[in-house]
Amino acid sequence: MAHGGSAEWNASVLEAVTPLERTMPVAVAFGMADPNSLQHAVDTLEHRGVNRIAVVRLFVSVESFRHDIEYFFGLRQDPPKRFAAMNARKGPTPPPLRRTAAVVLNRSGLSDASLMGEVLAERALAQSTSPESEAVLIIGHGMGNDSINDELITRLDTLANHVRARAPFQKVVIETLREDWTGKRAKAEYRIREIARGADEHGLRLIVIPFRLSGFGPYREVLEGLPYVADGLGLLPHENVTRWIEQQAAEALGNAGRPTVSQRSGAAF
Repeated sequence: MAHGGSAEWNASVLEAVTPLERTMPVAVAFGMADPNSLQHAVDTLEHRGVNRIAVVRLFVSVESFRHDIEYFFGLRQDPPKRFAAMNARKGPTPPPLRRTAAVVLNRSGLSDASLMGEVLAERALAQSTSPESEAVLIIGHGMGNDSINDELITRLDTLANHVRARAPFQKVVIETLREDWTGKRAKAEYRIREIARGADEHGLRLIVIPFRLSGFGPYREVLEGLPYVADGLGLLPHENVTRWIEQQAAEALGNAGRPTVSQRSGAAF
């Protein structure tokens, strides 16, 4: 599962997933837990004879859309309020998906993965010319809840240790834009621009790296008029994303003996 975006964004995800087809059937569902996309993916896999499905969510946080996903896969009975609110004018929340295969969800997000720390380090080094006179700014999407956002920053800061370990940068800073929350975003934009100004005032060349699955997001507009360098790449393209998907699927399928729900029988597997 992936958020989905432009044709280029989607293509980068499909490129990362394609190598997995050599070892297992794979289907991709774009959208924010979109039931139509999910149903198509399930139907595709079941048509190929699949009876166990690992649902790997390509999200920064493992909690993103979790309620929605668990509901649509029949792993919980209460419909997601977020989905119901967004679709109030379109009618009731759709029912759970039709399926006969057992499903199990992956258990961590991209921000929990050491493999992504390696990607950040490679991105920084690829753009670095003299680490001793450079600073690195890593920007994530962010969360609405303050405590959850703080937890995300802590996880990203842990991943940033890979950057710190690879080169003597003067500073490696984590920020989140909190993109979907207007008031919080305004404050975050101010902090991010102040970091860029501060780096310039101290004679530091600023390298900006997005912690996003693909692309540079809205950060070019946020940093407009300020000096920085960026290659515009998110976590993709990188083989570590493919490795992470494969690991998540293997771990989930390895735990397939733990309780999940079968739509056909309602029994635990």
